[in-house]
Amino acid sequence: MKNKVAMLMSLAALGAGPAFAADPATIDWSKIPVVTVPLFYPGQSSYQWLRSPAHKGAVEETKRGDACVACHDPGDERDDGNKIVKGNQLEPTPVKGKIGTVDLKLQVAYDAKNAYIRAQWKTQNPYPGTEHQYLRYDGKQWKVYGYPKLDKVVQEGKQPGIYEDRFSIMIDDGKVPGFAKQGCWLTCHDGERDMQKLATKDEVKANALMQAIKKNDVRKWLPATRTDPMDWKTGKSMQEIATLKADGQFLDLIQWRAHRSNPVGMTDDGYVLEYRNSDAGHNPFSSNADKKTHQPKYMWDAKKVGYKSITAEQLRKGDHFLIREVNAVPFDPNAGWKEGDMVPDYITSRADAKGSAADNGGAGEWKDGTWTVIITRPLGLTNADDKMLKDGGVYNVGFAVHDDNITTRGHFVSWVRTLGFGKKADIEAVKLN
Repeated sequence: MKNKVAMLMSLAALGAGPAFAADPATIDWSKIPVVTVPLFYPGQSSYQWLRSPAHKGAVEETKRGDACVACHDPGDERDDGNKIVKGNQLEPTPVKGKIGTVDLKLQVAYDAKNAYIRAQWKTQNPYPGTEHQYLRYDGKQWKVYGYPKLDKVVQEGKQPGIYEDRFSIMIDDGKVPGFAKQGCWLTCHDGERDMQKLATKDEVKANALMQAIKKNDVRKWLPATRTDPMDWKTGKSMQEIATLKADGQFLDLIQWRAHRSNPVGMTDDGYVLEYRNSDAGHNPFSSNADKKTHQPKYMWDAKKVGYKSITAEQLRKGDHFLIREVNAVPFDPNAGWKEGDMVPDYITSRADAKGSAADNGGAGEWKDGTWTVIITRPLGLTNADDKMLKDGGVYNVGFAVHDDNITTRGHFVSWVRTLGFGKKADIEAVKLN
C-alpha cells in the first residue's frame, strides 16, 4: 500500500491546518495499554425499537433510561451481532457472507496539545476498502457506479458493492441526556436511511424543520431536538435547537474515512444534534459531480499519474484517490471518453479544508488484513461545534466501524465506554513525556 502513515502525515502539510505537537508515527505504542472493545452489527435496532414491545423483557427499563449494559452481559455483543446479521426482525435484507462482530483494539495517548487515538481492526475482505463510488461514462452521459451493499441495486446484482471503510467516534462530555447509558442509540431512529419506516421525499419536503435546515433526507438526530422524541417529524424551532447547541447538548462525531479523508491525512469533524451535521468551514472532500450536467468536475492528471480515468477491471488494484492539489486537473469533456471510463465521484483536498471542520488529523495504513488508524485531535478546542478534550476530563464515547463496502446501519457499534485523560476510566489515555 502506498498510503503509509508517514506519507499521509506529510500530505497534511499541503494546506493550512492544525499544528500537531508530535508525529503520531513516532509514538512508542508498545508502552500504551491496549483496550479491546467488541463491536457488533445492530441492524435496525433504533431508539424507537428499543422502546417498543419488540424489545422483549427490556422495554420499561429502556424507557426509564437504564443502561444497555444493565441487561447485556459482556460477550452479548458477539451473540447479538451474529444473530442479527443473518437476518431477522432487525435485519430484513441481510448481506450475504457478512460477519456479525469485530474486535476493535484501542490505545489513547496525549501531550500538551493533542490526543492521539490509535485503532486497529481486522477487515472482513482481503483488501482495504479505500474506494468509494465512481462516475462512469456509458457512452452518452456520466452516471454513478457502485453503491453500498445494503442498497437494493447491489442486492439485485445490478451494481457492484463499493464503499469506503470508516472508523467513527461519538463524544459526549456529560451534557447529552441519556448518552452515558444508551449511547449511539439516541441518534439512530426510524425514518433514517436503511431504517424502518423510511421517510419519503414528500414527507421530508413537507417538514418544516427539514426545510429550515435545507435537508432532503433524515439522518442521525437527538431526541431533545423533537417535541416528540419518538417522531422525527416533530422538530423543535430553530431557536430552541440553537439553545440546545449553545448549552452543549450535542455529540461530537469524528469520522476517519479511507477514501475521503485518509489520502490527505485528515479525519472528518462533525456533530449530531437535529441532524448529522458537518462542523463549520469545509470538509476535506466534496462532490466531483456537476449538479446540472452530472459530468465530473475533475479528472486525473495523465501527465502525473499516467491516466485520466480507470475502468472497472482496475478496481482494488492500487490507490484511486483524486486529490485536487496533487493529481487532478479540470475535467475536459473533449478528452476522447469511451464507454466504461470512470473517475471518482468525490474529490479530496487538504488545501480546501478549513475552519472547525479541519481540526482533526488522521493517518491509516492497511497491512496484513488489518487497519491501523491514528486520529490526532487537538486539546482545548473552543469551537461551538466541538467537545473540548482536556487533561483531567472524562468523556462518554461510542465507537463504530464500517467495513465490507457498506454504510448506514450496516456498521459495527459498541456499548458506551468512558475515556479519561489523567482520570480513571474504561479507556485511560497515557500522558506523553
